Amino acid sequence: MELPAAPAIEGAVHLHSGKVRDLYRLDDGRLLMVASDRISAYDFVLETPIPDKGALLTRMSLWWFDRLADLVPNHVLSSEVPAPVAGRAIVCEELAMHPVECVARGYLAGSGLADYRATGAVCGVELPEGLVDGSRLEAPIFTPATKAALGDHDENVSYDAVVDVVGADRAAELRSLTLQVYVRAEQVARERGIILADTKLEFGARPDGTTVLGDEVLTPDSSRFWPAEGWQPGRPQPSYDKQFVRDWLTSESGWDRTSGEPPPPLPDEVVERTREKYVEAYERLTGERF
Repeated sequence: MELPAAPAIEGAVHLHSGKVRDLYRLDDGRLLMVASDRISAYDFVLETPIPDKGALLTRMSLWWFDRLADLVPNHVLSSEVPAPVAGRAIVCEELAMHPVECVARGYLAGSGLADYRATGAVCGVELPEGLVDGSRLEAPIFTPATKAALGDHDENVSYDAVVDVVGADRAAELRSLTLQVYVRAEQVARERGIILADTKLEFGARPDGTTVLGDEVLTPDSSRFWPAEGWQPGRPQPSYDKQFVRDWLTSESGWDRTSGEPPPPLPDEVVERTREKYVEAYERLTGERF
């Protein structure tokens, strides 16, 4: 998958680009993580950006990092960044990232729902019979996934597979921290009229072995946010994430996701509605105007 060229930033060397973020090393050795306005769907980076998305993701992550700092340290060193990327980048410490997507689910949706319908379990965690799309689980569960290469799809794996990769002690710590973060965030979101259905976290280690929360955290790109007043199990839920884009691609655009061809450009109205979803989620969660 080809990505747009990362912008040149004075005093920084480009290291890597993901679906949404570009990573640089600054002259002083620290890392600069820049959130672009790119949006991905079905493992494609779409041709059409969403204006202000990078700034929204960055501000939301910083807001959440502050509210989780007593549970787990995070990689943020500063939000004072070079002018070209001000507002949508952070300076962060370099970590040895664990090759595991740490996912917590409190509700059944997405790939978790697909796994449950096929096997009655998600990542080996057996669930009660009779659950439907959007069902709330009795307790949140840890459902890890592999980290996929750009253009590939993350694959759900069992807890034992995480143990094989990072060892028993680290796996237990990652599971515990993931569930602690989810429980805290779910409560915070619920107080603001939003259901946090699930979220994906990434952790790394400092040279001394300390586990640190990295990447982004609890944004509509890495989480399912649903308006609480619209929750109705048994159907897909209204959401604040990029489901709006996915729905247009699969139901209105004429694109065949099995063709291997990239999706078409997004029309202006889909871009604007998607931006509105991100802004609404940010403002409703934080109480701040964007």
